[in-house]
Amino acid sequence: MNRVHALFVLGCALAGCAGLPPPFGDIEESRQVVELVGYTQKVAELDPAQQRRAFESSSRLFASDSGAYARVRLALLLALPGTAFNDDVRAVGLLDPLAAKNDTGSGPLRQLAGLLHAHIGERLRERHRAAQLKVQLDALKSIERTIMDRQLGRQR
Repeated sequence: MNRVHALFVLGCALAGCAGLPPPFGDIEESRQVVELVGYTQKVAELDPAQQRRAFESSSRLFASDSGAYARVRLALLLALPGTAFNDDVRAVGLLDPLAAKNDTGSGPLRQLAGLLHAHIGERLRERHRAAQLKVQLDALKSIERTIMDRQLGRQR
């Protein structure tokens, strides 16, 4: 009787653990993240024509399946610096739904999306700030030219 009771208690305990997430997150999503990072590194090393084909392939994948994997894959390629198809604004737009705070959990793929979103967003803010500083510098140069022209006019 004690064995039956012990087996029943063990069965209940194991059934209660069935709803818990795996200790290290979703194994499939972890594999996908590693695959995406490796894929992006490989594409970065390709020549421009091969990069374009990889980008078109990722675009087609996203057009047919706009899930998290295809979304992050395309965003990673769009964020690659030095490529003809680099588009940080579009990459951030693709990552917005995944990086948004919500209660659907934060598996490895969403964590990668959040990290990319933050990184690319910061890069965009730095570009914007550099453009602002350039405008200010150009305005100061214009003022300096005006002052120099006035001084030359007085000396004549």
